[in-house]
Amino acid sequence: MPNPGDSTPTQLPAEDAFLGLLIETLDNLDRSARGQFLQRFFKTVTQLELTDTQSLDYWEQILARRAELSESMGKPISFKTAMVDVLASSNYLRVPILMEYEELKKLQINAATDPLTGLYNRRLFEEYFEKELNRARRYGQSLALVILDLHRFKEVNDHYGHLQGDKLLQAAASTLLKSLRTSDYAFRIGGDEFALLLPQSDAEQAATISRRVRTIYASATEPMRLDVGLDLDYGFAVFPHDGDQKEVLIRVADERLYQLKLSTRAHAAQEPEPAPPAAPSPTAAPGIAPGPERTEGPPAPPKTGAERRRWERVLLAGTRAYALLSDVPERTARVLDLGYGGVALQADSPEEMPASFHAVLHVPILPPVRVSLQRVYLQREGMKMRVGCAFVS
Repeated sequence: MPNPGDSTPTQLPAEDAFLGLLIETLDNLDRSARGQFLQRFFKTVTQLELTDTQSLDYWEQILARRAELSESMGKPISFKTAMVDVLASSNYLRVPILMEYEELKKLQINAATDPLTGLYNRRLFEEYFEKELNRARRYGQSLALVILDLHRFKEVNDHYGHLQGDKLLQAAASTLLKSLRTSDYAFRIGGDEFALLLPQSDAEQAATISRRVRTIYASATEPMRLDVGLDLDYGFAVFPHDGDQKEVLIRVADERLYQLKLSTRAHAAQEPEPAPPAAPSPTAAPGIAPGPERTEGPPAPPKTGAERRRWERVLLAGTRAYALLSDVPERTARVLDLGYGGVALQADSPEEMPASFHAVLHVPILPPVRVSLQRVYLQREGMKMRVGCAFVS
């Protein structure tokens, strides 16, 4: 398959040169004469019995679809490909005389797949989703939808170029194909966005497959040694538990994908590394920072990728994230943010938080994580206290 960047122009079949002349000729005919000619044209080529009006309508659809496919694939698309695509979608298509059966199947595949990754495209995703959803309703079965995208993909394109970005997309597609069952479907539905349809799968099976995809993708991209934290973020929804309409399931999966993006760095809580405390102002009371502008950590993040990830903070304010304090009976605290080296909690007063304690962190998407914490600083924020804590062994 030619790459979009190839300098050699794609040669269209000889039939398309003839069809090009035909298109120009038809443009000069009045609508009635054009309809009569196209009615006979489709009868000869596809064995379809269409009216003049139907023939005109399909002709216009084919020309529009041809222009759309040529633009999206970055190369000229033959008239036959567009014709097969439109007529197959209408359920009218019979085997055309213009082409052999194997060529027809090849054209159908080309019209329905993404040229870079070889996965089914968004158009087929919409079609298959409706079909599988109707099947699940009819037989009372579950259907899982998983939406995935590449974590920090824009940084790879910005720092390493789009060629490297294309390699990551191809690695993601290969990962999906390796991870799925024969009954599952994989699609590329956007720039760095993918989708899976998992018939007869519940939430546990969807989570298992999603984690498997993440693990295989991490192994596939590790040899690239890019100085950017690569990962596949995902969110899933299951019919009928999360909804019974396509739009609802997509929205739920998208929301869960976004939640995972916010908390994906929380995995670092299982790899303790204390964050150095910032020195308090000389005018402040011991152990309490002087004002709301106080922030934990160094004044600016380091420039290297590994160090930058160490100081990244995942904001969790506004979510249901909380910490259950093991050493303080029946006491919980809101989790404000989470990083590689520590966590920020919210308390009513300084006395609520001992100098060191254990806690179980409850963060969206992730399982509960038990950690040992050491209080690093206190900062008043309105009527509440922000308590910065470092993970300790």
